[in-house]
Amino acid sequence: MPVTVILNHTTNYQYTRPASLSPQTIRLRPAPHCRTPILSYGLKISPSEHFLNWMQDPQGNFLARVVFPEKVTEFKIEVSLVAEMITVNPFDFFLEESAETFPFAYAPDLRDELDPYLEKPVDIGPKWQKLFDSIDRSEKHIVDFLVGLNQQVQNAVEYTVRLEPGIQTPEHTLDIASGSCRDSAWLLINLLRGLGLAARFASGYLIQLTADQKSIDGPSGTDKDFTDLHAWAEVFLPGAGWVGLDPTSGLLAGEGHLPLACSPNPSSAAPITGMTDGAESKFAFSMSVERLKDPPRATKPYTEPIWEEILDAGYKIDEVLTSNGLKLTMGGEPTFISCDRPDAPEWNGAAVGEEKQRLSETLLRRLQDQFSTGGLLHYGQGKWYPGESLPRWAFTCYWRRDGKPLWTHQERFAKLSEPGDYSTKEAQAFGKLLAKKLSIEDDYLMAAYEDVGYYLWKEQKLPIDVDVIDNRLSNPEERARITQAFQRGLDQPKGWTLPLKYQQWQGKWISAKWPLRDNRLFLLPGDSPIGLRLPLDSLPHSEEDDAEPVHQADPFSIDPFAPLPTRRPRKKQREVASSSPDDTAFDETNQSNQQKLDRNASEKISLVRTALCVEPRDGHLRVFMPPLPSFEAYMEL
Repeated sequence: MPVTVILNHTTNYQYTRPASLSPQTIRLRPAPHCRTPILSYGLKISPSEHFLNWMQDPQGNFLARVVFPEKVTEFKIEVSLVAEMITVNPFDFFLEESAETFPFAYAPDLRDELDPYLEKPVDIGPKWQKLFDSIDRSEKHIVDFLVGLNQQVQNAVEYTVRLEPGIQTPEHTLDIASGSCRDSAWLLINLLRGLGLAARFASGYLIQLTADQKSIDGPSGTDKDFTDLHAWAEVFLPGAGWVGLDPTSGLLAGEGHLPLACSPNPSSAAPITGMTDGAESKFAFSMSVERLKDPPRATKPYTEPIWEEILDAGYKIDEVLTSNGLKLTMGGEPTFISCDRPDAPEWNGAAVGEEKQRLSETLLRRLQDQFSTGGLLHYGQGKWYPGESLPRWAFTCYWRRDGKPLWTHQERFAKLSEPGDYSTKEAQAFGKLLAKKLSIEDDYLMAAYEDVGYYLWKEQKLPIDVDVIDNRLSNPEERARITQAFQRGLDQPKGWTLPLKYQQWQGKWISAKWPLRDNRLFLLPGDSPIGLRLPLDSLPHSEEDDAEPVHQADPFSIDPFAPLPTRRPRKKQREVASSSPDDTAFDETNQSNQQKLDRNASEKISLVRTALCVEPRDGHLRVFMPPLPSFEAYMEL
């Protein structure tokens, strides 16, 4: 919900003697084209003995014409309005195709209607001409041109508060290089008209509210809410209509600009015009803006007292839920968008992107440092939405609440944004050393190859005049996949696979050679991690009843406040493990009935169907973890 404000504006003339006033014209009501919603408006005139009628001038501005039949000693005008400060995008408009590029010409009939706003520049001289000649007139988008010209005027004139009536000539403003908002607006209007663009003078209210958060890439604006009478220029663009340019700030007019009167000449946009019989007067005015509704929002959440009330209510609800045995969990997905390139496809529609991955990894490591001690970083597969050819990635950090590290060498985690030089040679060495650490024969480590038959078949389907490397397939992902396969060489392994399983009843790791045709492991076609492309259907068939049962713990049987299990120390010399269930060290007299069932089931199993994979990708060594029966086993691995 937007912020709602009330604006109060009082103008007071106190006369030294009873004075006769001519009909007074008041232009203090928001114009019909004001984009900021005005929820209510009130105008009070003192003294009360007067006649008031509303009218609209030729430009469509609202005018209050006030007639005083008797002499007065005071003339007081009080304006009160309520505005809803919705966000207004000043660039949210369409353009006629003929007006998209500067310079352009108005259509003849439109030019006749805009004739009062195209008058030749007045009160100009050599300084104005020098500024006018310096304007870049090269062909460019009209919005870019107007933004540049507006900022050029803002840089040329230093803003100053000027209480003297009237408006400086453009030449005088440039001569002293300073002026009020109305002086800068009049200078910009003359420049626009000199360039053949219809422009008019706008007088109105300016409301500026303090920003909820300080800007990270520019000025943050005012440090307190305020309002004032203001002036700016408006230029007419076919298709868009009148577009406000504020040369005082160098910005386009937004929700804080409330136009009261717009006219070809500043004199017919003055807030109040009229005459007296010459009596001396004392002038006073005041303006204020106050927030009526300031709802909580992402950039300005609840105040501390309100938060305390919310928390107290939440604690009471927790007590009721706990007393009734109800447990709840909560999840959330905060969304982040880069402030550097927010319009890039990866932040709007594309599933992935290099910059998104780099920033996500940076955020992951910052969160790891903030929340965890010895956290484990996991780079995995994310969601896969309909219409997307590949799944997204998901970065996760796991840690223990008790502060004990899951991972003790943080420097060994690779940074994906940094180049690496690992190859399948290092992947093989890693796999062999890991097998040794797990007391497993390293000859169980198998090389994983891309499917030669598939890629030779794809090569045969290519036209005779198309090179397999520069294949020009219509699908860019398929094109890159084939190119990479042939550049690497189909006789070179993509990675290494170690069949691996945690034998719960023995408390050790086991492995076995996968019995495959030709004793070679060919991956399913694709470019996902090799752990997702293992040819599991090529393994010998086994009945579902033969599978070793995995007994999941009841989550409601776990005490959330109980100490977490400690890391089980590994024996330095552990017997070489295989899929054979023979283990003389196993003490059957101490095992439970459940362990007997587990052992009986595993005796039927002669094949390890899960595997750990080691693969170099983008120069980094990536380890694909196998499915495991428990957190303790995962923690040990």
